[in-house]
Amino acid sequence: MASPSPRPPLAERIEELLASGGPLPIVAAGDPVLRTGTTRYEGQLDPALLARFVEALRVTMHAAPGVGLAAPQVGVELRIAVIEDPAPVPEEVRLARGRVPQPFRVLVNPEYEPVGSTRAAFFEGCLSVPGYQAVVARHAEVRLTGADEHGRPLDDVFAGWPARIVQHETDHLDGLLYLDRAEPRSLSANQSVLERWTQPTADLAARALGFELP
Repeated sequence: MASPSPRPPLAERIEELLASGGPLPIVAAGDPVLRTGTTRYEGQLDPALLARFVEALRVTMHAAPGVGLAAPQVGVELRIAVIEDPAPVPEEVRLARGRVPQPFRVLVNPEYEPVGSTRAAFFEGCLSVPGYQAVVARHAEVRLTGADEHGRPLDDVFAGWPARIVQHETDHLDGLLYLDRAEPRSLSANQSVLERWTQPTADLAARALGFELP
């Protein structure tokens, strides 16, 4: 039996990915790239190619639309993600979820650890799992370390919804999907969430669907 052909070098694959221009195709759940974890970024791309790749992630995130996107979601096994959230939500949602605007940020080799023991549970979705949402209990506050795209150190504390975003994206880099942490009984089609579970908290959904909140 012939051995499989070696994959092209990473930089070459990214050049091919970027060649078409515009938003990149988003990988859906079931593709192994979402489950195999990532390689730490250690300068595998020259600065110009890295900048182009980061911009493509930003364009793709906006087009989806989403508030975060990790490299594996476009088929690239590098430990890089982007986040941005204008947080266009009603005041009651902002207060209940701690959802405040986040500027565009690039996360290179991010790692997080909880700050305190408080957890918060809300419906969450994913661009790689289209059509569904589920309630996920996550740390209410985390410390995120790593670097930005220019190699400058990152060491920030995130709380509320921004903490949820960075946990979600960092999990992608570890081969985890939000469904791995979700309450199974809460899984809902987007239309059901729109029709039934748009309240600022997940309390009503928990009572109706029969699951517990932290």
